[in-house]
Amino acid sequence: LHILRGLNYSFSYLPLSWYSGLIIFLIFIVTAFMGYVLPWGQMSFWGATVITNLLYFIPGLINWVCGGFIINDPTLKRFFVLHFIFPFIALAIVFIHIFFLHIHGSTNPLGYDTPLKIPFYPNLLTLDIKGFNYVLV
Repeated sequence: LHILRGLNYSFSYLPLSWYSGLIIFLIFIVTAFMGYVLPWGQMSFWGATVITNLLYFIPGLINWVCGGFIINDPTLKRFFVLHFIFPFIALAIVFIHIFFLHIHGSTNPLGYDTPLKIPFYPNLLTLDIKGFNYVLV
C-alpha cells in the first residue's frame, strides 16, 4: 500500500524520496532471499542456483557472489555476511528517505507551494525520534 500511495501522490514531484524508497524495497527483497538460502537445504541450494543464474548477464559478478563458478560453502558465507550487512545499509537509506520526504514536505500530498509548512527541524525530527523510540519499546 505504501508503494502504491507513493506512485499515486509523490512520484511526480518527489522523485528522490520515491527512488530511495524503491532502493529500500529492493534491499529488503535481496536480504530476504539471502536469509532463505542460509538454512542450506535442498530448496535453499536450488533457490540460490536459480537466482544466481540470473546474474550471468553481468560479467564477473558470479565469481564475486559465489566465490567461484558453482554454489558452494564460500557462497553461503558471503550470503551470510551480506544478509547481516544489508539491513544496516537499508537503515541508512531509510534515514535518507525520511530526510527527502521532510525537506520537500511530505505532509503536502498535492505538492502545492504553501506557507503553512511544518519545519523539519526541530518539530518533525523530534516526532520521528519519538515514534522510532515508541516502536523500539
